Amino acid sequence: MDASTSTPKGTQVAFDSGVPAASPYERSIVLTHIFDAPRALVWKMWTDPAHLAQWFGPQMFTNKNVTVDLRFGGGFALTMVSPQGSEHPMTTVFKEIVPNEKLAFTNDALDEKGGKLLEGFTTVTFEDMGEKTKITVEARAQGTAEVTKFMLGGMKDGWAQSFDKLAAYMIKN
Repeated sequence: MDASTSTPKGTQVAFDSGVPAASPYERSIVLTHIFDAPRALVWKMWTDPAHLAQWFGPQMFTNKNVTVDLRFGGGFALTMVSPQGSEHPMTTVFKEIVPNEKLAFTNDALDEKGGKLLEGFTTVTFEDMGEKTKITVEARAQGTAEVTKFMLGGMKDGWAQSFDKLAAYMIKN
C-alpha cells in the first residue's frame, strides 16, 4: 500500500491497494490534485467532449470518438490511441452528477470486439478553493484477462499523467 506519496507535478496518492498477483486482478486508488483554475472551468474540462478529448489518458496517448451525455444513466465514451496506434476504447455510465461538485460513474475498458477487459467505478469530487480547484479521484477496477494486470499496474500513473495533461491544457486554453 502506498500512503500519501507524491507523484510528479503535485498529485497526491492517498491510497493505493497495489495489484495482487492472482486473478481476478483488482486495484483501488485515491488521488488528489490541485489545479490553478476555478471549479466551473475544471468541471467543464471533464464534461465537454471537445475538452475531455484533449487531456484524458496517459501521456503520449490521444483520444478519438469522444462523446459525453451528461445526465444520470448517460456517460462518456472515448477511444484512447497509444503512440504505436493501438486503440483502447472505454465507456462509462453516470451514477451520480452534482454539477460542479461530483461525478460518479462505472467505467469499462473494452477489447477490440467490445468485450469488457476491466470493470470499474470512479468518483471525482471538485472542491472549490477560490481560484483553485482540488480534485479527488477514487477509482477501483478489476478484470480477469492477463492484460488486465498490466492495465491496473498503470492506473495510478495514468491518472497522474491525465492530471498533468489537464493542467497544461488549461494553461493553453
